[in-house]
Amino acid sequence: MMRRTAVIAAGLALAFPAAAQQVGGGYVVQGTGFDGGAYSGEAQITLTSDVTCEIVWNTGGQISEGICMRSGNTFAAAYVLGGRAGMVIYTVNGDGSMQGSWTVAGSNGVGTETLYPN
Repeated sequence: MMRRTAVIAAGLALAFPAAAQQVGGGYVVQGTGFDGGAYSGEAQITLTSDVTCEIVWNTGGQISEGICMRSGNTFAAAYVLGGRAGMVIYTVNGDGSMQGSWTVAGSNGVGTETLYPN
């Protein structure tokens, strides 16, 4: 039993870098702002290592750039929007889409956002 558990754990450890790579590419963005108003756009995720990436959003003509990483089914990014730091945390779904919540430093609100792979 112990050997089987070790083999499964080793297999999972090897699978995570491959899973991290699956988030790279282009996405359609649909979200809501702090006031509940809808927005849309696109995002591009570029892998920079087995566990890290860069992300660029273009929503409503506004460009935002950040760093990101995936851990299991959680995908997180820190970014700058309008000169202020922000953070988003997504759950990676089985179909490759990501559903999350975001905020910006000093704000009392939370927005929602879903990324759909192109």
